[in-house]
Amino acid sequence: MRYLGVDPGRARIGLALADEVLRTARAHSMVPRRGDAADLAAIAEVARQYEVTRAVVGLPLNMDGSHGPAAKAAVAEAARLATVAGVPVELHDERRTTVSADRSMLDAGLNAIERRQRVDKVAAAIMLQSWLDARRSRQDAE
Repeated sequence: MRYLGVDPGRARIGLALADEVLRTARAHSMVPRRGDAADLAAIAEVARQYEVTRAVVGLPLNMDGSHGPAAKAAVAEAARLATVAGVPVELHDERRTTVSADRSMLDAGLNAIERRQRVDKVAAAIMLQSWLDARRSRQDAE
């Protein structure tokens, strides 16, 4: 089982990969926004190339857990991705992943330009790792 994490942003879409064996998400790439069809095609191509069996799209909930405009857009994007990727698509809470990604890169000594170039894919990896950890906890509880 291989998983694709998708962090949809306004300017770029961050992608991360993980598998069932290692259970560790790693940043993969960023897709610059060029329009819905091109964006979805690029994500679907990564899913095919890496034989992904499930995609997890970050859901940017408000801090109170409600769905604002960004969360509604992510829900719609996940539904469109499911039609072109050919794999099940889930949503997972991504609150504060971009902040966490930026902080971890700052701690690693990356400058502002380097952080901007990587933040979306690192945020996707943080979100996907959170999903993996939650999935493992649910399986352990069963």
